[in-house]
Amino acid sequence: MAVHYCGLCRRTSFSGRRHLYSAAHRRRLREALGRLQEEVAAARAAAAAAAAAGDDGGAAVRPYDPAEHDRRVWCLCCGRGVRRDGRRGGLALPQAGLLQHLAGPEHRRETARFWRENRAEAALRERFLVPAEEYDRFARALERALDAHRRREEERIRQIAAGIREAERRQRETVQAALQLQTEPELCAGPSVCSPPAGPERDSSHDAEQPGPSGMQTGPDLNWMESGQALTFIGHQETEGKGNVHTGAKPPWLTEEEDGSKQEIGPSYEEFLKQKEKQRLRKLPAERVGANFDHTSQTGDSWLPSFGRVWNHGRRWQSRHQFRTESGEKKKKR
Repeated sequence: MAVHYCGLCRRTSFSGRRHLYSAAHRRRLREALGRLQEEVAAARAAAAAAAAAGDDGGAAVRPYDPAEHDRRVWCLCCGRGVRRDGRRGGLALPQAGLLQHLAGPEHRRETARFWRENRAEAALRERFLVPAEEYDRFARALERALDAHRRREEERIRQIAAGIREAERRQRETVQAALQLQTEPELCAGPSVCSPPAGPERDSSHDAEQPGPSGMQTGPDLNWMESGQALTFIGHQETEGKGNVHTGAKPPWLTEEEDGSKQEIGPSYEEFLKQKEKQRLRKLPAERVGANFDHTSQTGDSWLPSFGRVWNHGRRWQSRHQFRTESGEKKKKR
């Protein structure tokens, strides 16, 4: 008995190719082709809409969004996933990838093979293919849509650039007007030669600088000082022995005390070494032997244990021989 494996049903049949005519296989084939036919119909509808849109073609071009335009469609005939939308730079071309695949010669060959192996209805095969003429019309409409989008982007960029140039021009005019107001008082030789006009003339010029019904001043008031209010130089004020570093006085860390000793700032070197030793001991284990020993305590020689060994004076090998001698005497006594 022949053994046949059906890739569509994902099962092995021991009845040979008669499995292709069974009701279960026909039902699965009908469902799979129905899902693919929906994708093909949506792609062909998008191609027809792009061809009928004319030179505008705004619906055929969209900004690229990875979450939306990276979707793949499973091609049942070719047995692989196909990218549904195309991409051109930062733009997404809806249904362009699937239409290009459906109009290609490889998909046509694989569709014929799939229909032959699964005994599908021959009248339905053309529904899963896109004619070359239809794809050419879609490609031309897509190029027109890309050109229209490029023209719109260039026009938008020109408008933005014109707005920027206009803003820069207004900014330059404002700066030039402010600089002109600042340079006018500098042309005078002094307060006695150039004095602001008094009376109604000064009021009229002051009113001219405040346009608008609210009477608010738009620029800085450079005539804030009256004609009779001149500044007077009182000379440099010097104080002996006092001052700060900004007046040229000696910094406090370089001054000496009254008794002639230099003032010491910061910790001493001994304190620094103690602090460094504390930081080194802080890294050691807290439960080590001798961690809590007070090295500053006053102890005499009487605290040492009397049984000695390493506490005795002399070399350690003497303690070892003494231990062996005592051990031998103990064994003899036993």
